[in-house]
Amino acid sequence: MLSGRRLDLIDPSPLDIEIEDIAHGLARVARWNGQTKGDHAFSVAQHSLIVERIVAQEEPDPRCRLAALLHDGPEYVIGDMISPFKSVLGEHYKSVEKRLQRAIHLRFGLSPDLPAALERRIKKADRLSAYYEAVLLAGFSAAEAASFFGPANGMEPQDFAPLAASRAQEAYLSRFQEIDALLHPR
Repeated sequence: MLSGRRLDLIDPSPLDIEIEDIAHGLARVARWNGQTKGDHAFSVAQHSLIVERIVAQEEPDPRCRLAALLHDGPEYVIGDMISPFKSVLGEHYKSVEKRLQRAIHLRFGLSPDLPAALERRIKKADRLSAYYEAVLLAGFSAAEAASFFGPANGMEPQDFAPLAASRAQEAYLSRFQEIDALLHPR
């Protein structure tokens, strides 16, 4: 990692995880394999910010907001693969992803395995963001996006203009620091 940390993908240690590495990596990983409109790729960092914002509307608990921000954290190391390909890779991919997610959670003071209700809330926000990404950035019709991700449920799209990697990284770090300040007031 750019921080100088060495991360074992098979047995990741929370001690080798830095938020700066996560922000840097996620800001440079393109959603939709880069097949989106705009001058810049729509990054996983930017997607994570939107998912966190959606979760925060219903759940002000900073621990839940942090979990939402970090929901795609493993992708800073293993990249973002489209869901059909993840299915083909099966349990090996899921196992590596889960070990990384647990290490990330532990590093930032979350339970290694989130409560099922929170997992569902984050997944719902993830799918809502994916719906708008599909329609606004990836060329899907509203009906096609709804068939894959469910309906938009009345949420108005916002902040889906792809950012430069440096801006997405900065925004991700800033949001992390805001949430961290709520969790650890000085």
